[in-house]
Amino acid sequence: MNSTTNVLHLRQPDTIDDPLTDILRAGARKLLAQAIEIEAEAYLASMRELKLPDGRERLIQTGIGPVEVSRVKIRDRGATGEDRIRFTSAILPKWARRTKSLDALLPILYLRGLSTGAFQEVLSALLGRDAPNLSPSAITRLTGEWQAEYERWQARDLSARHYVYVWADGVYLQARMEDQAECMLVLIGATPEGKKELVGFQAGVRESAQSWRELLVEIKRRGLSIPPRIAVGDGALGFWKALDELFPGTHHQRCWLHKTANVLNKVPKSVQPGMKVALREIYLAPTRAQAEVAIDLFAEAYQARYPKAVECVRKDQRALLAFYDWPAEHWIHLRTTNPIESVFATVRHRTVRTKGALSPTTARLMVFKLVMAAAKSWRRLMGENQLPKVIAGVRFKDGSEVIPMPTNSAA
Repeated sequence: MNSTTNVLHLRQPDTIDDPLTDILRAGARKLLAQAIEIEAEAYLASMRELKLPDGRERLIQTGIGPVEVSRVKIRDRGATGEDRIRFTSAILPKWARRTKSLDALLPILYLRGLSTGAFQEVLSALLGRDAPNLSPSAITRLTGEWQAEYERWQARDLSARHYVYVWADGVYLQARMEDQAECMLVLIGATPEGKKELVGFQAGVRESAQSWRELLVEIKRRGLSIPPRIAVGDGALGFWKALDELFPGTHHQRCWLHKTANVLNKVPKSVQPGMKVALREIYLAPTRAQAEVAIDLFAEAYQARYPKAVECVRKDQRALLAFYDWPAEHWIHLRTTNPIESVFATVRHRTVRTKGALSPTTARLMVFKLVMAAAKSWRRLMGENQLPKVIAGVRFKDGSEVIPMPTNSAA
């Protein structure tokens, strides 16, 4: 009697029937095999080589689940040594076990808070049960790739780069719940085309001019020679002293996001909502003159009871209103260090989740990867057509271009 007869395969309770995904997976397997065969045939036609009958079968982890595929195996029988020509598929690299899109997804999921041990469980509904090549050890090996990528980025040539505006900030992370938190010095720049890029990034001390000097010196050493037109940052940074030393002539714009927080910290919570509205009246004023009037009104309202809050605004008044000398389309970008703050909100969430699991080195790599991932979705500056004028040194007043009046020569 055949032992395999009358065997009933029972349905597992957590199995999900998904005919559509099964069809997509089967279709992907067929299309991928056809594409590689066509690629190989084109190679054979050009090289007139012989195809060996045996291929190598493996599973490729994709966004629609694992796809089984055989790699076409071709060998040049005629040439030997260094002259030997080998076929390598551009579609299916020799050692590939996951698609490039999935490889890009994994570090983002990790940085967003998913632990290495949870990948297979979380992704099984999408990629299929027991999805291969997603083990904790495979995910952990990604950090080695991040380190290599970080080192390449740190050594890149900047001689052809030019940044019209830059944003600087030092962001604290509680990497190992140390008594003194790790500080990441971050510099983001705007190119003449209006794109935002990560310019500099390293661990240091936020208030230390020396730490910022080391970062700026390294940037100049790799070729960045044209100074930015204006820099945006917090008033507490040692960045400004280092900037004046290494890029003299760059204008200063103090961040209104940091300034607002500093001012509100000097008054009771019951006063903060009204004071916050008064501060908004200053930096949202349509002209510098109206902003200065708003500062006078702010001082008149709060000087008697909260002189420290008023002094906090007064002492940096010039740098707080510097953005009025630049195109109005750029004011929304120049008033704050939001390009940095928005990215690091997620980084802080990740480092809090991991608590004691992160070393300073791992935290630095995590931050770097998250910033680089976020950079792909950074929006261009508004009014990018104004940037050539800024680069050329055209003057602006209250956001509008100053048109020089022709001089009349005496008759």
